[in-house]
Amino acid sequence: MTAPKRDPLAPKGLLLPDPTLDVVAIGNAIVDVISQEDDAFIAEHALTKGGMQLIDTDEAELLYADMGAAREVSGGSAANTLAGMAALGGKCGFIGQVFDDQLGAIFAHDIRTLGIRFETAAATDGPPTARCLIMVTPDAQRTMNTFLGASQFLPATALDLDMIRAARILYLEGYLWDPEQPRAAMREAIAAARGAGREVAFTLSDAFVIDRHREDFLALIDGRQIDILFANEAEITSLAQTDDFEKAVARFASKLKILAVTRGPHGAIAIRDGARHECGAAPVAKVTDTTGAGDLFAAGFLTGYVRGKAPHECLALGAICAAEVISHYGARPEADLKQLVGGFLD
Repeated sequence: MTAPKRDPLAPKGLLLPDPTLDVVAIGNAIVDVISQEDDAFIAEHALTKGGMQLIDTDEAELLYADMGAAREVSGGSAANTLAGMAALGGKCGFIGQVFDDQLGAIFAHDIRTLGIRFETAAATDGPPTARCLIMVTPDAQRTMNTFLGASQFLPATALDLDMIRAARILYLEGYLWDPEQPRAAMREAIAAARGAGREVAFTLSDAFVIDRHREDFLALIDGRQIDILFANEAEITSLAQTDDFEKAVARFASKLKILAVTRGPHGAIAIRDGARHECGAAPVAKVTDTTGAGDLFAAGFLTGYVRGKAPHECLALGAICAAEVISHYGARPEADLKQLVGGFLD
C-alpha cells in the first residue's frame, strides 16, 4: 500500500495518498454520428450547409432516422481531451450523463475501450442520449446538428466523489456550466477536489458560455478555485471584456497556477507561476477540420504536466496533438500520438 504523503495543496496537517488517476473530467456525454450525404439531403431537411444548430428531441430522432450509414463515436469536449490523454498513456476517468438507450450504450462502450473509467449510471427517465448529427457533403463541408439531451441533466448524486478525490486533476468542461443541474454538480466536485488537496483545471469552451456565466467564472478565478485555465485568444479576451490580448492575460495570470492560451496558427502561451512560455503551432500539411483542436491541445499539455515536464515541453505536446486532430475530420486522434510526440514523454 502506498504510504500517505503531504500534498502542498491540501489543508494544513492533512495527509493524502498518492493519486491513482491523472485526470477525472466532467463533461457532456455526446455521441458524434457522422454520415456522408449529398446536397439534396441538406436541402430536403432545410439545414444550413456548413453550419451548426441546436435541435430538440423530435428533430434529433427524425434526422437520425433519415441519415444513411453512419460512424458513431463518443464525443464531447472533455471526453475528447481524455481520449487524447489515454492515447498518450494517461490514466483517466470520465463523469457524464447518458440515457439508457442505444447511443448511451455506444458512448459507454466506446469510451471504456479507450481505457477510460466511466461508471456514471445511465438515466432511465428524461431525454435520450445527446448526439451531434454530422452530415459531410462531397465538398467536405460539415453540417452539424446538436441535441444536448441527457447530458444537460447530470445530477450531483451521479458524482463519484471517491474517483474525483483519487485523481491528481479535476478537469471541467465550460460547456456543461450552462445547464443548472451539472453546474451544481461541478461546484460540488470542485469542493471535493479542493478538500482532497487536488488541482482543478477548467476550459472556458466558448464565448457564448462566457457571456452567460462571466461572473461565475471570475468568482472561481478570484477565489482561487481554479489552478489551471485553458482558453483560446477569443475566450480570454471575452472573459476580460477587452480587445487587448496582453491585458487579458495579465489580468488572470497572477490568479492562476497556470494559464494556457491557444492562438491558432500563432501557437500558444502558458504562464506558470508568473513566468511566460511560448511555442509556435506544430506543422500540418493541410488544415482539414479544426474541431477538437483545443481539446487535444489540453490533452497534450496535461499529459506533460502530470509527468512533470517543463512548461515549454507541455506546450509542444499540446501543439503536436492539436496539429494531428486538425489534419482530418473528427475530434479524436487517428494517428499514434505516442509516436508523434517522440521523446517528449521519455
